[in-house]
Amino acid sequence: MAQNTHRLGWIGMGRMGTPMAELLLKKGYDVSLWNRTKSKAEPLAQKGAKLVDKPSDLGGVDILFTMVSTGKDLSQVYFGENGVATGSTKPKIFVDCSSISVEESAAIREKLKGMGASYIAVPVSGNGKCVKAGKLSAVASGAKADFDTVKPYIDAFAKAGVSYVGDGELARICKIAHNVMLGVVIQNLAEITILAQKHGVPRHAFLDFMNNSVMGSTFMRYKSNSLVNLDWTTTFTPELLRKDMDLGLGAGRKHDVPMPVTAAAREAIQQHFGAASLHKDPQHYLDMDFAALLETQALASGIKLVSEGVPVPTGLETEAH
Repeated sequence: MAQNTHRLGWIGMGRMGTPMAELLLKKGYDVSLWNRTKSKAEPLAQKGAKLVDKPSDLGGVDILFTMVSTGKDLSQVYFGENGVATGSTKPKIFVDCSSISVEESAAIREKLKGMGASYIAVPVSGNGKCVKAGKLSAVASGAKADFDTVKPYIDAFAKAGVSYVGDGELARICKIAHNVMLGVVIQNLAEITILAQKHGVPRHAFLDFMNNSVMGSTFMRYKSNSLVNLDWTTTFTPELLRKDMDLGLGAGRKHDVPMPVTAAAREAIQQHFGAASLHKDPQHYLDMDFAALLETQALASGIKLVSEGVPVPTGLETEAH
C-alpha cells in the first residue's frame, strides 16, 4: 500500500473508468469502488479495490473520482437517492473526469460548495487503449490548492500529462473544444479517405501517407487501423460525439463565436443516424465506434467497404502493465 496517501473513492466502471481506476490500484492507493452494475467492478476487487453497495458508502473517503456518461448521471450519484453527498460525512474533494456541459458542472460546483466540499473538473483526452498505453491526458480546473492535492492521483492515470487551466469550469470549455475538433477531424478524415479510395488508392496506403506527413497526428495514427480494417470496436459512440458537438455549438452561440465548420461537421455526422435505419441492426450500427462514420460516408459515395486485411500500427501497442 502506498504511504501517506488519501483514501480514494471511484464511481464509474465503463470503458474509461475501469482502466483508470486500475492504474490507481497498481500504484498501491486505497481505492473503494461503486458501480451501478456491480459485476463490472468485481474484477478490480481481485486487484485490491474495496467494493461498496451504494454511492453514499463512499462518503467517508477523502477524494472521490467519478467517470460517468452525462451530467444527469453525475448529479444522481452525487445528490440523488443514496448519493455520495447525501450522508453526514462527505469527501473533502470531488474530482470529476466526465464530459459534461459547463452549466451542469457549474451547478454541481455551487451545490458542493454549499456543502463545504471542493470540486475539481478533470475531463480527459483519449480512450481505454490510451489509458493502458500510458497516453491519456487531462485538463483540470478548480481551486489551485485542491488541484495540487489531487494531482498525484491524476498523474497515475493521465500519464501523458494534466494541464491546469485555472478556476471554475475552464477545463470543461477545453474539453468541449477538444471534442468539437475530434468531430470535425473524424468527419473530414472519413471524407478524404473515401475520396482517395474512389480514385483507386487503397485506404492503408493513403493513411500511411497522411500519417507520415506534417498533417499526421496521434489520433489519426491510432484510428488508421480501424479505417483500414473496419474494426469498429467501441471507444466512443457517435451519439456521445454528437452530444459534444452540440455542447460546442451551444457554447459558441452563448458567447457569440461563429462556428460554421463545426456546424457543417455536426450535420454531416447526423447522416450517420439516418443511415442506421438502412442497417440490418440499427442499434448496433449506432453503438459501434464513431470511426464507423466511414461506413456512412462510403454509403453516401456509392462504395461498399471491405476490410483490407493490412495490419496497421496504432502507436498504442506498448501498453502499461
